[in-house]
Amino acid sequence: MITDAAVPNAIDRLVAESEVRRLLATYAQNLDYGLVDANADLLAHAKFKVGDVIVEGRDAIAHFLTTNLQYHVDDTPRTWHSVSNIIVEIESGTAASSICYFTVHQELPGLPLQPIVTGRYIDRFERHDGTWRFMLREVEGRLFGDVSKHVTAPAEAAAG
Repeated sequence: MITDAAVPNAIDRLVAESEVRRLLATYAQNLDYGLVDANADLLAHAKFKVGDVIVEGRDAIAHFLTTNLQYHVDDTPRTWHSVSNIIVEIESGTAASSICYFTVHQELPGLPLQPIVTGRYIDRFERHDGTWRFMLREVEGRLFGDVSKHVTAPAEAAAG
């Protein structure tokens, strides 16, 4: 639904949707490779909501990701995030939202490759100085497997 008087044309909408999808993929890849600072930068202007916890600000988000996820011998969480069923709404030339599913797989010695959590990301974006960025990232866990080697807090408070 377009809410701004400046309605983007079809090409601008496709470009915006592509840029939003890139943000979604970048977040997932950063998580899997243990790039805490890169995700903190990506979410620096956003509210980051995981369960009932809301974190804001680059340093607070970096701290949250560092203290609520487990990192293993290779400095990664040994996970593989898949993002699917992506729906992007370009609301205006400066506002967008998306909702998508995520599935997190994990493998470690003693833990065979398996899905450990599924859920959805609910996001809001803004275009600022010509670049799309997160304004809200809400992580809503849905189904949980063995997250004992992934999170340091209860699954409801630290999923995905």
